[in-house]
Amino acid sequence: MIPLRDTIASRTVPIVTYGLIAANIAVFLHEQGLGPNGVQRFVDAYGLVPRHFVAHGWRNPAPLVTCMFLHGGWLHVLGNMLYLHIFGDNVEDRLGHFRFLCMYLLSGVTAGLAQVWMFPDSTVPMVGASGAIAGVTGAYLLFYPSARVVTLVPIFIFLQVVEIPAIFFLVFWFAMQLLLGVSSLGTAVTGGVAFWAHVGGFIAGMVLGPMLAQRRRMQLA
Repeated sequence: MIPLRDTIASRTVPIVTYGLIAANIAVFLHEQGLGPNGVQRFVDAYGLVPRHFVAHGWRNPAPLVTCMFLHGGWLHVLGNMLYLHIFGDNVEDRLGHFRFLCMYLLSGVTAGLAQVWMFPDSTVPMVGASGAIAGVTGAYLLFYPSARVVTLVPIFIFLQVVEIPAIFFLVFWFAMQLLLGVSSLGTAVTGGVAFWAHVGGFIAGMVLGPMLAQRRRMQLA
């Protein structure tokens, strides 16, 4: 299933969401100009390597943040930015610009720590914004459960555009990440998707989103 858009219009200009999308695309384009060897060095330096973080993370915690802005290919970055574009504007609308940025970054950090916790011996660099974006979707689920997500669904050899309730779309997505994460336990990490980062980020968004929204309401009262 590929989400295309949601049915809730944002009341404000989502400047942080747009800024994050621009930053991710800019970093990815920079990666593309480095060449194969340069990209590997760049990823090793700024990606999150669990074994290195466990050994030396207290000296250099920066990869918990920098890894969110690196991506492994065009499909990776465009897919992540599509999700951020669809769900980010409404969550930013609810939280306000600064609190949305805080939630995004804290969700991404939590996602990275979750992956490190589950695979502390992995030497594969973790890159991508999907953990932070999972936090955005977790908050969206609580804020807009009755929204609908216009989705491209393959049915046999045909593609059908349907509106799916956000609560179904996002709960199904989270359940798949959790199931695939559990199935990955006990296996060696050689690449692929960091499912536990998605799980950790989603839960972080569900916790942080309401907390930050409540604080905003208290300050505006």
